[in-house]
Amino acid sequence: MSGDPPHDTLCQKFMDTLIRSTGARAAHEIETLQTLWSGYGKIARYALEDCELDSVIVKRIKLPTRTLHPRGWNTDRSHQRKVRSYEVETAWYRNANNRCDASCRTPKCYAVDSHGEETLIVLEDLDAAGFTERRQQASPEARDACIDWLASFHARFMGMKPEGLWPKGTYWHLDTRPDELEALEDIELKRAAAKIDALLSSSPFQTIVHGDAKIANFCFSADERCVAAVDFQYVGGGCGMKDLAYFIGSCLSESECERLEEQLLGRYFSVLRSALSRQQSEVNADELEANWRALFPFAWTDFHRFLKGWSPGHWKLNTYSERLARAALKKLNK
Repeated sequence: MSGDPPHDTLCQKFMDTLIRSTGARAAHEIETLQTLWSGYGKIARYALEDCELDSVIVKRIKLPTRTLHPRGWNTDRSHQRKVRSYEVETAWYRNANNRCDASCRTPKCYAVDSHGEETLIVLEDLDAAGFTERRQQASPEARDACIDWLASFHARFMGMKPEGLWPKGTYWHLDTRPDELEALEDIELKRAAAKIDALLSSSPFQTIVHGDAKIANFCFSADERCVAAVDFQYVGGGCGMKDLAYFIGSCLSESECERLEEQLLGRYFSVLRSALSRQQSEVNADELEANWRALFPFAWTDFHRFLKGWSPGHWKLNTYSERLARAALKKLNK
């Protein structure tokens, strides 16, 4: 992460919003948790006085005049995509976040406010709610908890229109990544990119996808069996396999991906079926599973395409990923 926080203290308008939305007498910053990508603001923990809540998380977004992208993608298109991502996240917390339940836990949102070029989002402190652990690699318990979360989330939003969100969720989808496509040297993959995107988008089973479901965006309980998700900048419409493929690639080694692929898909679809049944959904679970299982390698290849254009030397570009992509391209050309 890079970039300096926009200010050391909240402006009075934002402080008033924070205090009013939580019912606190006063609030003060305890610590900065992280600065936002390319200098777009920061996330901090605030202590509350005379309040039922001990603390909250405050996400402050301020759009800079000069971006500091670590890989050099400092284009106007990149800036506009980032601007839109924060607009989407704001819309998510205002309009959709409260539809999530315990099976797909997210932080409660207490307030969203804008002032000038800054936006404030006041969120539940997940540490205080028992989700104290963060992971870069997944134990079996953490991995399964995240897969269960994704399946429950996709079931919860099955068939819903992404109003106010990205029409196509994920930060790598083709419509917003022409620069990376142009840089892609894999000609076969480059030619197939639009077909793969269309194939995923034409699935009759569309849901809302998290869009950045890497393990770093999940918060775990101490035993790693309960999980909550954060960071909804790239939430939007899509096939649930985009989230699942991206998550698996975010935390498993090449050999684990190879060995566990069928097991993880089986768990995901089992939980998805149960969640749809609880919701008394009219979706045909057999047809859904058949369609999405067939799309899994294409969802994997869709991200593989982005990664090869964005960062050709990335560690995720391994033999398993390449094999899956070649198999998908072969099916596409039949």
